[in-house]
Amino acid sequence: MAPPPPLYKGARALLATMHGKERVIAPLAARFLGLSVDVAPGLDTDAFGTFSRDVARAGSPLDAARAKIAAAFALAADVEVALASEGSFGPHPHVPFAALGRELVMLIDRESGLELVGQHSTMDTNFAHAVVTDSAAALAFAERASFPAHGVVVMGVREGRPAPDLTLIKEITDHDALAAAAQAAMTATGAAHIETDMRAHRNPRRIRAIKRAMIDLVRRARSRCLECKRPGFGVTGHLAGLPCAWCASPTLLTRAEVWTCAGCGHREERPAIAAAADPMHCEECNP
Repeated sequence: MAPPPPLYKGARALLATMHGKERVIAPLAARFLGLSVDVAPGLDTDAFGTFSRDVARAGSPLDAARAKIAAAFALAADVEVALASEGSFGPHPHVPFAALGRELVMLIDRESGLELVGQHSTMDTNFAHAVVTDSAAALAFAERASFPAHGVVVMGVREGRPAPDLTLIKEITDHDALAAAAQAAMTATGAAHIETDMRAHRNPRRIRAIKRAMIDLVRRARSRCLECKRPGFGVTGHLAGLPCAWCASPTLLTRAEVWTCAGCGHREERPAIAAAADPMHCEECNP
């Protein structure tokens, strides 16, 4: 079956970014969605939250992406489509001592009301931090983080916690600048908090994850509801209960995906590929 035609035919769209995300979002939007993407001019996306804590993010990543898009729309009354990306990082919920990165890319068409969201989660992230009291330790941390290809940020410390209000130094591009930044923070606050710079233009791993999220958005855009033909028909949930291969008792593994249309509400349950669960996941066979 031939893929559906692009949603747009050369329509202009704005991308709310100041950190180079257009490098991976714009080509995919052009090729598969038919959009000509420009960066929203003069838009300060740091106003919606920073990884370095100097500006707190209000609400969820989805809230932040919607706020960025609203700000982009405010800059151009004639543009009907805008996109934004938002990321979040923290400890993996199930894997001890591992970090997890989550990325989303959102598209909103304010004329039709269409909202599409692509997402990607990955453990391929260098998200990390350390508190150091000498420049050698700061340099050792940076080397582990693939500096200077991946950026780092240095800030002050208050009661063992990062204090960007006391010292905050970004755009550190070489080892001499890093040593100077660490020394400045240590002189001011007694220690330096050093962490990976998670801004997209200073973190190649994050750029790759944003690309994967944009690919997911493209998939959703090309997936139409069987009832109303609206783009964006996709997985919205999972149903547990895949039966054990030995005793047929329900397990916690997924037995079906829930697909939902945000337009007409059409809902489908699509069975998992696996017909049965390995007994190692069964509470009866492997208590």
